[in-house]
Amino acid sequence: MKWGFAWRMGPFEGWDALGVRQSVEKMAEAGYEIPGWVQEMLNSGKESFYKREKGNLYFYDILPKDYKEVPVKPGIILLPALKEREKKIAGNKGATLIDLGDGVACLEFHTKMNAIGDDIVNMIFKSADIVSKDFDGLVIANHADNFSAGANLPLVLFSAQEEEWDELEWMIKMFQDSLMRLKYLDKPVVAAPAGMALGGGCEICLAADRVRYAAETYMGLVEVGVGLIPAGGGTKELIIRNTEHLFEVQRGGVYPKQIELMPYIARVFETIALAKVATSGPEAVKLGYLRPSDKMTVNRDYLIEDAKKTVLAINMEGYTPRRPLEEIRVAGENSFAMMKMAVWTLHEQGYATDHDVTVSEKVAYVVCGGRVQEDSKVSEQYLLDLEREAFLSLCGEPNTHARIQHMLTTGKPLRN
Repeated sequence: MKWGFAWRMGPFEGWDALGVRQSVEKMAEAGYEIPGWVQEMLNSGKESFYKREKGNLYFYDILPKDYKEVPVKPGIILLPALKEREKKIAGNKGATLIDLGDGVACLEFHTKMNAIGDDIVNMIFKSADIVSKDFDGLVIANHADNFSAGANLPLVLFSAQEEEWDELEWMIKMFQDSLMRLKYLDKPVVAAPAGMALGGGCEICLAADRVRYAAETYMGLVEVGVGLIPAGGGTKELIIRNTEHLFEVQRGGVYPKQIELMPYIARVFETIALAKVATSGPEAVKLGYLRPSDKMTVNRDYLIEDAKKTVLAINMEGYTPRRPLEEIRVAGENSFAMMKMAVWTLHEQGYATDHDVTVSEKVAYVVCGGRVQEDSKVSEQYLLDLEREAFLSLCGEPNTHARIQHMLTTGKPLRN
């Protein structure tokens, strides 16, 4: 029933949720006939069709009139069951670190829509320290409908309206630092997204060493929809992923002309400025959110187990921690001018609103590396600083406030 009709609960799980005894009493009052075996179950003191004990799930079997353990297929990891078995290592209101066994830990988010706030950021730092010391790797996963819907927008809007710029900058800087901590952790990190992985949720995946994604993963950097730009390292990571494969010849060599960056940076700009969202895992690879080395799990039931096996496989191959990049080649101010011209043309033709132009120019400024010469070399931290500066400046725009408010109220983007 659950698989065929996409129900979250089967009929007897739904009955348990309503309360078996209370609902049976109301059925009797209304004149309905109660099945004999259900009344017999209640009379014997058993109040539900399913129950959990010590992390195991049991169901009521009609013939022996007692509970039997629900068989679990090997290869399926259930985080609630692990927590009931006292496998919880650390946690707060927003996230929990759980021991999956075999030296692998799992960071689980459990806020509303798994929106990223202070609790999750603090747990990322704490989890990184614990895993670095006591574990062989980290999986980031959960059983929620959505991996993460991004940043805590109400908090961002409140801070911007109250003009608490120092606090807002500190929040962004902490999020950036937490993802850089994940990216350069001395143990492998594997993200396992399913459902929506938008904004900050996508940036967490971009910071991981490897991604084990569910087939139905909707991934994208959608910040421009609320008048902002990706500022948790997402812009930086797309620049790196779209240009890291380019063969570069030093000036003065046999072939003094370096490969032109503009077409590759234009792809980054288009992906972010149009808030492109992948409608499946394989499409996320095409859009550059995932690498070809990232693999898919079709049946989500096995996603966390597959992510755990990915961590173990990376360690078997011999894991070498990454090092911060200090020489990222950027397109510079000439490409920035071309992008501004393209945005102005769209505005004049009626395809872009005034605030679209403002936000898109900020995106172009960051993806081109600011007002620097073509082929300049910059560090990751430099690009993160540009992201943060652009994000904060857009937070001061009344049109951005209107977009965030409209998204929170209606769930749809505002074109202003």
